[in-house]
Amino acid sequence: MIKKESIDNLKNHLDVVDVVSQFIEVKKSGANFKACCPFHGEDTPSFVVSPSKQIYHCFGCGVGGDSIKFVMEYEKLSYPETLEKLASMYNVNLEYDNTNQKKQDIRVLEDINKYYQKLYVNNNTAKEYIRSRGISEFSIEKFEIGYAPKSYDTINYLKSNHYNLNEAIELGVIDNGQNGLYSRFIERITFPIYGINGKMVGFGGRTITGHNAKYINSPQTKLFNKSRLLYGYNLAKENIYKKNQLIVCEGYLDVIMLHQAGFNTAVATLGTALTQDHLPLVRRGEPKVILAYDGDKPGLAAAFKASVMLSQSEFEGGVVIFGEGLDPADMVKSGRIEELNSMFNSPMAFIPYAIDYIISKYEINNPSQKQKALIESNDYLKSLGAIYQDEYKRYIAQKLNVRENLVKVSSDNARPMEVNLSKINIQELCIIKAILEKPQRLDAVLDIVDPSMFEIHQNEFQLVLNDIGNISLNAIVLNEKLEDYDDDRLNQELLVLLYKFYSNKLTAISYDRTLEFKQKANLLRKIKDNIYQLKQGKLVSYNL
Repeated sequence: MIKKESIDNLKNHLDVVDVVSQFIEVKKSGANFKACCPFHGEDTPSFVVSPSKQIYHCFGCGVGGDSIKFVMEYEKLSYPETLEKLASMYNVNLEYDNTNQKKQDIRVLEDINKYYQKLYVNNNTAKEYIRSRGISEFSIEKFEIGYAPKSYDTINYLKSNHYNLNEAIELGVIDNGQNGLYSRFIERITFPIYGINGKMVGFGGRTITGHNAKYINSPQTKLFNKSRLLYGYNLAKENIYKKNQLIVCEGYLDVIMLHQAGFNTAVATLGTALTQDHLPLVRRGEPKVILAYDGDKPGLAAAFKASVMLSQSEFEGGVVIFGEGLDPADMVKSGRIEELNSMFNSPMAFIPYAIDYIISKYEINNPSQKQKALIESNDYLKSLGAIYQDEYKRYIAQKLNVRENLVKVSSDNARPMEVNLSKINIQELCIIKAILEKPQRLDAVLDIVDPSMFEIHQNEFQLVLNDIGNISLNAIVLNEKLEDYDDDRLNQELLVLLYKFYSNKLTAISYDRTLEFKQKANLLRKIKDNIYQLKQGKLVSYNL
């Protein structure tokens, strides 16, 4: 069992925006961040993350909680598993009451990486290949390039050093096959892959002895998910923030060579296209994103798909395509640094690139083909914001040589979620929010306010009284339409609430024929006295 002190220490290291943004894409919205809720389908963001409150809440489906709750729900993990995952992500040590139980030990990954680095130094074939690609000794050390030997050598290394083989399997270093244990990486140059927190999570490997797969990556593990990782991000992170730029390449060697040439914001996907799962990581720091892709057919298609996705998510940046069979690594090796710099400074924006790619698929001199090109490019345009639609409908018309009015824009753009004012009382919710913002205020209003004074939100106020930490109250705390009251404003609004309540009460009791004369007279006197004090600006204790 994980010790409470250890859990508290972990919580102190967690920032809810940072945690959530590693799983879904969030965008700044005032003091908070917003996203489309990952727990129910929606097109308009109603999922709010509050850095000041360290909570999240979805106004659509009602889910909410803190960093730990989010990871539990998103990853479908138990509470202990979630704590261990977060501890691994943020490099926090957990302590257990039961000393026989411990978190997953990733030292085997780190040590096998050191083993592969040592083997590289003594492997002339591997060194010759790396030298032939123009990679410097400094880059070899910076990116920790290694060499994985024959399978039995890796197995023997693990056994002779008494590593836990089950942990090595869980971390994707080795696996069990029909003939027993075997290494995942055999006779390959290795590239260690790190998570955003700087901890190693797996490997990439390139064959130098003719294996069928030129490149392979670690298998999916608790730590390694290639759809959420970018090679080199751990080394590029600080420069991405400083330069407000992120260069996305297709391969390990492109990243290494670009860094070697001073383009130290370069990263690469791990044998997969850029996906929605990458966007939270790409979004960090709000950089300008440059796609640096090969000019072959797969590269052009990958650039198109990424451009559509990034433009729909309103990223800034563009596309740089490398022709003539070259790639970024080749250009660095041949000394074309200034040319690279010029290319990265003037990429083709995502939207015109995507439109050009769509139109290029059709023979637009043929009327039927032109019609198809118009329909497809128009469908893409409608997926963008209103300003982009208006701007690029002219571009499509010019590219297709058609009248601009043939390019249709969407009149049904997604609008921000509106609160249904018919079902809420703003004043009541603002008072409740003020108490939730500063729970110590509750003591000051306990004698003054009764739940019956709330015409619509009695249940919410009752919940404040009985369970102020209930996650369902997050919807009030994070509602940006509700004002933030200071103490003076809260007192003013309480005066209004009480005055309205006692005035209505005075009328109701005056016409209540079920009350005895003495009882009615006593109540009317109390109410009138309360109203008099309220008019004098004094908050009165509830006495009915």
